[in-house]
Amino acid sequence: MLTRRLRLAAVVSFAALAGGLSPLTGAGAVSPTLPAAQPAPSNPAPTNPAPTSPGGCPILILSAMPLEAAPIFAAADVDPNPAWVDNGRGFWSGSVEGNQAIVALTGIGLANATQTTQAAFAHFPCISAVVFSGTSGGDYIGDVMVPSRWTQDGKQFVNTSTAALGVLAQALQQPIALEQSTPLGDPLCVCGTVGLPSATTPVTVLHKPQVEVGGDALSSDGLGGRTLPCTPEASDVLGCWPCKFPDTAVVTQGNNLAATVPPFLDPSFVLGYPSASAAPPGTFVSEDMETAAVFAIAAAHDVPFIGFRAASDGGGDPLMLPGFPSEFFVYRQLAADNAAAVTLAFLRAWHASHG
Repeated sequence: MLTRRLRLAAVVSFAALAGGLSPLTGAGAVSPTLPAAQPAPSNPAPTNPAPTSPGGCPILILSAMPLEAAPIFAAADVDPNPAWVDNGRGFWSGSVEGNQAIVALTGIGLANATQTTQAAFAHFPCISAVVFSGTSGGDYIGDVMVPSRWTQDGKQFVNTSTAALGVLAQALQQPIALEQSTPLGDPLCVCGTVGLPSATTPVTVLHKPQVEVGGDALSSDGLGGRTLPCTPEASDVLGCWPCKFPDTAVVTQGNNLAATVPPFLDPSFVLGYPSASAAPPGTFVSEDMETAAVFAIAAAHDVPFIGFRAASDGGGDPLMLPGFPSEFFVYRQLAADNAAAVTLAFLRAWHASHG
C-alpha cells in the first residue's frame, strides 16, 4: 500500500511525462542510503562571488515546489536574478528575517533533492545551516510537523540538530499565526498572490492547526534513483522556478525534461512502482519526498539542519474529499503557508541568537 506522499510521485510523474510529450506552455547522525550519485555541476563559476554575511556563512533555505517557496520568497529580500544557476535550477541570495541566505527549489523527489543540495555545498564557500520548508502528509491538515529525526528506509535515521531545536523552542515562546482557511495561492504560477489577506476561498479546515515537535519522518519516492523532471512555466507544483520571478532557464529546463522522460516510459518503472513505493514499517508523523536526503548531506558537512513540513492531506477536511491527492490540490497552499510561517519564526529566532 502506498503512503499519501509516495502517491504524489506517481501523480506528478505521469503529469510531468504528459507535459514532456506536449509543447511547453511558457553532526554524528547516521546518514540514510542515498539515491545513485548525480553528475557534478557542470556550469562555470559565476562572475559574482558567492554570498557571505559579515557574521558568517549564509543559511541554505530549501523547498521542493514553487508553491512551498512562495511564502519564503514573499518575506525575503533577494534579487529576482539568481546568484547562480545549475542545470536549470536557480539559487537566490539575499536576506530572510535578518539572516544572509541562499534560497532554492530542490524539485520533487530524493534524486532532485540530493542533486540540488550537493550542488549548493559544492558551489558556495560555506553554509551555516540548512532549513527545509514544505508540505507533507500528516494527521491533520494545516498542522506543522518538526520531526526529531528523518529516514528513507525506516532503518537508518538522521537526527534534527539539537542546536536548531533549541532555537525553535525560543521561537515557539511567541504565538505563530497559522492559517485555517485556504488561500487562493498561484496555481498557474502567473501572479504571485501568496500573502494577500483577501485571497481566500470559503474552505476552513475543522482542526485548528498547531505546531508538533518530535517523532519520526519518512522521505521516499519510489522512483528508483530517477530524477523527476519539472516542467518550465507549468504550475505551482510542477514548475521549475519561483512563480514571482521570470524564468531565465527555460531552454535548459525544457531540454532536461525531454531527456528525462524516456526512463519513465520504461515498462519496468510502471510495473515496479507499487513495490518500490511501499512504505517501510514504522509510525511516521510526516511523509515527504526530499527532506531526509537533504539532511543526510547537511549532516555529512557537519551543518545544523531542521525541517518544517505542514500537512496538505489528512484529517479535518470539511469537504470530505477521498484523501490524497484531491486534498493536496485543495489545501496545498494552506499547508505551505503554515510551514513557512513557522520557518520564518525560526529564522527570526536564529538571527536573534546568531546575529
